[in-house]
Amino acid sequence: MTDDTPSKDELRTNTPGRGITPEAHDIEPDAPDEFGLVQVWWGDGKGKTTAAMGMGFRAAGHGFRVHMLQFMKGGADSVDAVRGEYNAVAAMPGFSYENTGHYGWHGLRDGSDDDDHRAKAQGGLERARELVAAAADADLDSPLALDGPPEDGVHMLILDEVLYAVDQGLLDEEDVLGLVDSKPKNLELVLAGSHTKPDYLYDDADLVTQVKKEKHPIDAGQRARRGTEY
Repeated sequence: MTDDTPSKDELRTNTPGRGITPEAHDIEPDAPDEFGLVQVWWGDGKGKTTAAMGMGFRAAGHGFRVHMLQFMKGGADSVDAVRGEYNAVAAMPGFSYENTGHYGWHGLRDGSDDDDHRAKAQGGLERARELVAAAADADLDSPLALDGPPEDGVHMLILDEVLYAVDQGLLDEEDVLGLVDSKPKNLELVLAGSHTKPDYLYDDADLVTQVKKEKHPIDAGQRARRGTEY
């Protein structure tokens, strides 16, 4: 009787990384081989932005060009003026960000005006359209300059809280669908936010993840903490 059990060398060869302990290397401009999916991250749990940014850092670590455009995060009295993620992104080659949010949080009595929030969200949508169009004009199969502006093209575009802007009535579902439909085939598009299931995106999304809350310190009165929430 033949023993078909693979040897340790065969197992190592068929394992991602081939069993070699990974090491850090200098980041050089590169281009992804398999980008082009639409990702959706939604739910009432903590971690949607964190997960999207984590993928952004991973992609940038491979030398891919990444940009994050944030909706609805213009600052509030519960967070500092400078957030940890902005400092980290600024220090990472190939990763950039911009914020199109209005001060305060839409729907709360914080002195901010609904029309101002709506104008900021619409401005963010126009900016997202510009970036998607720029990616369509770029050669995303080739490396992009790590210090180049996002108008020169990016391999991954993260639209943080764009889905929550739809929930709040600041953007229309059709506008987001149009943005998804207009993306070039090899641009990885990540849409995050929303406590409500974005059914309108399911036909177009390749990956949908629900981040579900089971327990959160905010329910016990804990405010946002420096280093974990901002």
